[in-house]
Amino acid sequence: MRMRQSISEIEEAFFEEIEEDRERRERLRRHAEQRSRRRRADRTHRSGTLRFLLVLLILVATAVVVTWAMFQTLYIVMD
Repeated sequence: MRMRQSISEIEEAFFEEIEEDRERRERLRRHAEQRSRRRRADRTHRSGTLRFLLVLLILVATAVVVTWAMFQTLYIVMD
């Protein structure tokens, strides 16, 4: 009788350990997914900022070139 109780206790402890291991793995998986989403969001934000700065730079450069060309044309016409 003592042996059966001991084996059942061992089995119960084993099943509890299996359940804890599953929960730990699930927790680790969720944590990894959160990190992955956070990194993806950071990359998206960073690339969006760079694209905005590039568009702004192109817009300013276009304005400068158009202004320069307009005054050059005006100089030629008035001459």
